[in-house]
Amino acid sequence: MGSDRLLDTLRMERVRTIFTHTYPYPHEHSRHAIIAVVVGCLFFISSDNMHTLVEKLDKNVKWWSMYACLLGFFYFFSSPFLGKTIKPSYSNFSRWYIAWILVAALYHLPSFQSMGVDLRMNLSLFLTIYVSSILFLLVFHIVFLGLWYVGLVSRVAGKRPEILTILQNCAVLSIACCVFYSHCGNRAILRDRPLARRNSGWFSLWKKEERNTWLASLVRMNELKDRFCSSWFAPVGSASDYPLLSKWVIYGELGCNGSGCAGSSDEISPIYSLWATFIGLYIANYVVERSTGWALSHPLSVQEYEKSKKKQMKPDFLDMVPWYSGTSADLFKTVFDLLVSVTVFVGRFDMRMMQAAMTKVENGAQQGDLLYDHFSEKEDLWFDFMADTGDGGNSSYTVARLLAKPSIQLTRGDSVLSLPRGNLLLIGGDLAYPNPSAFTYEKRLFCPFEYALQPPSWYKPEHISVNKPELPVGVSELKQYDGPQCFVIPGNHDWFDGLHTFMRYICHKSWLGGWFMPQKKSYFALQLPKRWWVFGLDLALHNDIDVYQFKFFSELIKEKVGDNDSVIIMTHEPNWLLDWYWNSVSGKNVSHLICDYLKGRCKLQIAGDLHHYMRHSYVPSDRPVHVQHLLVNGCGGAFLHPTHVFSNFKELYGTNYETKAAYPSLEDSSRIALGNILKFRKKNWQFDFIGGIIYFVLSFSTFPQCKLDHILQHDTFSGHLWSFFGTVWNAFMYVLEHSYVSLAGLVVLLIVAIVFVPPKVSRKKQAIIGILHVSSHLAAALILMLLLELGVETCIRHNLLATSGYHTLYQWYRSVESEHFPDPTGLRSRIEQWTFGLYPACIKYLMSAFDVPEVMAVTRSNICKNGTESLSRGGAVIYYASVFLYFWVFSTPVVSLVFGSYLYICINWFHIHFDEAFSSLRIANYKAFTRFHINKDGNLEVFTLAVDKIPKEWKLDSQWDAEPKQPQQMSHHRRFPSKWRAVTSQQDPLNTVKIVDHFVIQQTENSDIGASKGSVIR
Repeated sequence: MGSDRLLDTLRMERVRTIFTHTYPYPHEHSRHAIIAVVVGCLFFISSDNMHTLVEKLDKNVKWWSMYACLLGFFYFFSSPFLGKTIKPSYSNFSRWYIAWILVAALYHLPSFQSMGVDLRMNLSLFLTIYVSSILFLLVFHIVFLGLWYVGLVSRVAGKRPEILTILQNCAVLSIACCVFYSHCGNRAILRDRPLARRNSGWFSLWKKEERNTWLASLVRMNELKDRFCSSWFAPVGSASDYPLLSKWVIYGELGCNGSGCAGSSDEISPIYSLWATFIGLYIANYVVERSTGWALSHPLSVQEYEKSKKKQMKPDFLDMVPWYSGTSADLFKTVFDLLVSVTVFVGRFDMRMMQAAMTKVENGAQQGDLLYDHFSEKEDLWFDFMADTGDGGNSSYTVARLLAKPSIQLTRGDSVLSLPRGNLLLIGGDLAYPNPSAFTYEKRLFCPFEYALQPPSWYKPEHISVNKPELPVGVSELKQYDGPQCFVIPGNHDWFDGLHTFMRYICHKSWLGGWFMPQKKSYFALQLPKRWWVFGLDLALHNDIDVYQFKFFSELIKEKVGDNDSVIIMTHEPNWLLDWYWNSVSGKNVSHLICDYLKGRCKLQIAGDLHHYMRHSYVPSDRPVHVQHLLVNGCGGAFLHPTHVFSNFKELYGTNYETKAAYPSLEDSSRIALGNILKFRKKNWQFDFIGGIIYFVLSFSTFPQCKLDHILQHDTFSGHLWSFFGTVWNAFMYVLEHSYVSLAGLVVLLIVAIVFVPPKVSRKKQAIIGILHVSSHLAAALILMLLLELGVETCIRHNLLATSGYHTLYQWYRSVESEHFPDPTGLRSRIEQWTFGLYPACIKYLMSAFDVPEVMAVTRSNICKNGTESLSRGGAVIYYASVFLYFWVFSTPVVSLVFGSYLYICINWFHIHFDEAFSSLRIANYKAFTRFHINKDGNLEVFTLAVDKIPKEWKLDSQWDAEPKQPQQMSHHRRFPSKWRAVTSQQDPLNTVKIVDHFVIQQTENSDIGASKGSVIR
């Protein structure tokens, strides 16, 4: 019975699935190998005594300052990628790029040789072993797949290995061999000791009588290192011991330890032995695992597997949109869609006209496609408002999780305040960034909302609703449905494709997660209880309603809205703030509707677009009040916008207003802007593609600088500094007077910089700000150019560069290869013949890739001697390409620093670039939504709930997982409707949510404009 139960528990047909790894298994082994190699490196580096290391250090300040400068630039370039795992893209490219360029620079500098490390040998040996390993493993995999194809290997082995996995294993193997060579060499040590003594050399350390020797070896790490090299990693034997392999091995250098050193060595190279061991382990491991269906040791039961799988589950949220990415196709598509929408759709073809033509008019103003009155008979009503969601998944899900919670419990003093979930959710536009598409809507909008509140089990994502509302089974009319409903207006980002995606995903789908969507058009009117109304207006891209929309709402006001009714106007853009900020006038039809038709019945106007929370309330006076409260809440998930730049807004429609609440606070908003200086490149590392090219174009015509004697020959630091900046000035004058490429780039950049300055300031200030901005970039580019030229000139003067010409590393390696790695049997020649010369060619050109500094220096010397006319077109391309490879690394951190400082100064000193300066920070924190309650007295209570810090890590909510789920049960009936919760309970939105604003709007009585009272919770 016990065995039967075990077999039932351990379903062997699923074992193979359970133990199938996400990555090919050798990939996992390479990680362990990396750890082993790192540990070995640390051990061997620490093997030298400290005083010996200090004695070897080069005390020349000039070289160490060059090292500091070089490593500093390389660190700042690579800092955004440290400690992050990003999918193979620009990030991984940058890591390999940095490793390549840094190694190519370091092995030409002198101080490593003075410390006893010859990077030339290590680098050339690495490349040789790397190419050999790739060649050997590729042949092995081809043979193995051939055996699998003919059926000689288990069918489980049919999965092909990833090329990147092979390359990674070859790299680790090559590094391990190079580390061994650096500290043990390739000597074939010949001993005249007996075999027994040779085999017990290392283990004698553990003998009691030699314990003092062991302790002494710990103190003298050099001796311990020699024991490692001579005992653990000694050659496996001589070629005479393996006659069949004598023609297929590389031999070691001849070394003597005692007598018997005459003649040449036939000892197998220890490097070759180590390489062959690693290759053999890889092949054996691969064959065993692929032939047996991966490792079957320690199998898990199905229940344990399911449990461990749930622990590893995480939501597939997208990151915040990188607005300054120079490589994002989405952003280029956004620009294109915007141009097409503005020039083609708005003013020529407007989707709102099509909607008006398709609207069924029933009994005058009673339009079934636009007016919804199913909430009007309720005693009271809770409803929510949010806007500008669909950016980062973490922030959007945080807000959606709060919206989906059946009731939010908050502590106010000694009492607990319970805020039930809204029966109605209003979304104020901008549903997905950066552009509307099927991908952005599904991943950035629907995905977080479906995790927060799941749609019905019968819902199919591909379903198109043609006869809305498509009510659930058992519900005959809309007013009988007791679940949460959602109404949405489009924002400017939703209009970038002419409203096509919005109509498809909002007006022709019935579910946004667990929120039911009866809406048919992009604008609507809702009749709420106690004589309250909501008008959802579609402003399109020109910030106003069209004539047909105006006709519908004006007729609705005349025929349906009573004199004592109260209206909430919902628009996407807060025209009251933006018109004040830009000193313009927009939304004339909206203003006409509010002032001349509603006539004081508009109690509240709500909007999004600005990704912060601000409320302005009217100051009581004798003048008529058209709108009592102005509320902006665009904190639904998009990046944060500042509040301090809008602090001086005072007036709308002739009525004075005062700021009642701001989130984040004005002080916090100003402080957050400082992040542009410190974090711009960390947040926008894809901006490198643009910034590096701009700086190279600005300094292109100044390369090379041949006359630098006056800088290097000064005796004082001030003299060096004065000559340095004098040379920078001369380079600037050369750009203005003689250059073509750099001057053209400078003019284009100046025009772009002036146009980039917002028109909020005068044209004179625009020109001044643009000129100062470009001047700072040009100065930085020329300073970096001169630093690079000084480094190359210094190396040339010390015969470190421009000594051998092209293929320096390969020529040096070929000259020492036969000495350090004897090949009396001609193995290398045979390999070259069998590969038709491809093997040595690959090694040659791989090594030439690390001769970039030498190529740059040699070509630079030729230009300085013979002029640019002596260069061929190909030579010029090679020279400027080699310069660009290093100049790009130097320039990208600096261009981000300069541009980030420009944004900080503009946003805090001139209050311009509020969009550009905060979109660069991609701040996911400070998210909020507003919850309304129409109570039984007809008053409107307004609560704004916010979360300061957004969680970045989520896990499966155990309460959601444990709650029973019936197939036909709607998700809004569950106690725990959201699937994910924060990994740390203290950071979960349900535990950190707070009220940042609370006020009450009184219902209108006796044609009075009503009173308002409120309090701000800080």
